[in-house]
Amino acid sequence: MGSKLRIGIIGTGGIAHNHMRSYLQMEDVEIIGASDIIPGKARAFLDEFGLTNVPDFTDNDKLLALKPDGVSVCTYNTQHDVCAIAALKAGVNVLCEKPMSVTLDQAVAMSRAQVETGKILTIGFQPRYGANMRMIRDIIQSGALGHVYYIQTGGGRRRGIPGRTFVHKKYAGVGCLADIGCYGLDMALNSVGYGKPVTVSAYASDYFGKNPRYYRGEFDVDDFTCALVRFEDGLVLDFRMSWAMHMDTMGDTLFLGTEAGLKVKSPNPDVNWGGAWDGGVGDIYLYKDEVGKQVEIKIPKVEEDNKKNFFFLKCRDFCDAIINNGPSPIPWQQIIYNQAIIDGIIRSSAAKHEVDVVIPEI
Repeated sequence: MGSKLRIGIIGTGGIAHNHMRSYLQMEDVEIIGASDIIPGKARAFLDEFGLTNVPDFTDNDKLLALKPDGVSVCTYNTQHDVCAIAALKAGVNVLCEKPMSVTLDQAVAMSRAQVETGKILTIGFQPRYGANMRMIRDIIQSGALGHVYYIQTGGGRRRGIPGRTFVHKKYAGVGCLADIGCYGLDMALNSVGYGKPVTVSAYASDYFGKNPRYYRGEFDVDDFTCALVRFEDGLVLDFRMSWAMHMDTMGDTLFLGTEAGLKVKSPNPDVNWGGAWDGGVGDIYLYKDEVGKQVEIKIPKVEEDNKKNFFFLKCRDFCDAIINNGPSPIPWQQIIYNQAIIDGIIRSSAAKHEVDVVIPEI
């Protein structure tokens, strides 16, 4: 490895801009190339950041042939597995945007490629880097709640269908479930320590996306989904997520424990686009008994929820892992459970009944 980390970017759409802005703040990182299957798109992306001498490609293999130390995979969801596996097998460390993939089979293939190559594979859940998200996890991991047996989580936008490739199944795989639903799952399950899901019973609909009053154009994914997920250790997860609805919020996140309960209010329910766990949290309350009295404690938040800074911390953590030879900051060993739930929700909502979740040995 040279004096600077050599980083490439695969896929140069909207989310890639957050990665690029983050890397350009790092004095020990240089961008050596970018690739996108759309001719001219990677070139325009690099030029936008003043990187006129940095090469662009329409073929990912040509970028990987430059032997970067790492790549950010910022393609649409259905190509995450293809691009990440190709990079890993080329001996390149990978920061893959969320969701990890669309199907469980894709996530399994990515995980096996990481095991086979020993390279870093980290998944891009930047809200984890917020101090309030970390505090929520620390409270639960401290044992203050006792045994956590039930979680309600999710999030919803009153109006927030993003359009573009997000609403096309061939690109996104699924809709709000993959866009912001995976954040709601990670927010909750990272806090309790990812457990193994065993069954999912789910429902999904597309009433707003298919209604020209709310969205004009082709739309073939979900704009609302909910599920009941059971875990191997007995935990039950009540999940709901929406891109559009006639409601201010899908509700707070609740952690019910045998010794105490924790409520995390939905962030920005007053904002049409707000209310999803892709950055920031609302007020936090702890409920417990003290000297025979039922008490409610408001836990002070750190006012630092800054999505741009979260992206920087995510990319910096990836770079530090490369420098220090791992481990992966947000490893597949956790996120494969997130992906297994998404896969189960897709299958259950299509089948209209509960489905089993079976995760193969990696």
